[in-house]
Amino acid sequence: MTATSTEGFLPVLSAGRHRSAKRGACFMEYASFLAGERWSDRPACTHPALAALARLVNDLTSDGARSALSTHIPSVVGLNGDDPRVPVILSVLAASSALPVASSMRQSALATGLIRCEQLLDQWDGPEIERARMRIRAAFLLAPGTEDWAKEFIDQLSPRGARVLAINDEAVLRTAAIGIADACIENADDRLARLLEQSIDECIAILAPATAEERVPALV
Repeated sequence: MTATSTEGFLPVLSAGRHRSAKRGACFMEYASFLAGERWSDRPACTHPALAALARLVNDLTSDGARSALSTHIPSVVGLNGDDPRVPVILSVLAASSALPVASSMRQSALATGLIRCEQLLDQWDGPEIERARMRIRAAFLLAPGTEDWAKEFIDQLSPRGARVLAINDEAVLRTAAIGIADACIENADDRLARLLEQSIDECIAILAPATAEERVPALV
């Protein structure tokens, strides 16, 4: 593969934003290309939360492993909608994947995010909600002490038990993705790629249920 492509005009995945395909493409820029949209890393064809995660995974994956992400690009084209479950479920996926391996400083933020996500999940039912709850429980089991710390911290902020009505999903996604990339583990690229794949599967299950039977989201 050359600096542009094997065929001279298709963009090649690389980190960051690019003015044109001739200079490469990030994951979402490539999606805009496939969708026939104006060149952008924020195309209308993909849910904003999923697009944000895809940009993070693209930029934080090593140069040697990034090209493998391209197999998932067609799956995000046309995957959009206004379902309020998507940002919460993607936040759960990202935070639960990062919590067991992230640094202690990031664990505190991720654990707090998971507690708040768990509160938000109470307003919905369904298999995707149950999977999210199971992921939260599994993550806390793999990171002992983080749940108690997060609950105590939230109680100090909201002593009367006020419910959290929203979550900054982009902040959770960024903290989680960076936490995985910076973790002292050998398979950070694989973990990031798996996070993106699972996130796409969950979005398909929510936003395109008619096609979801062939892609049953996995828990691990």
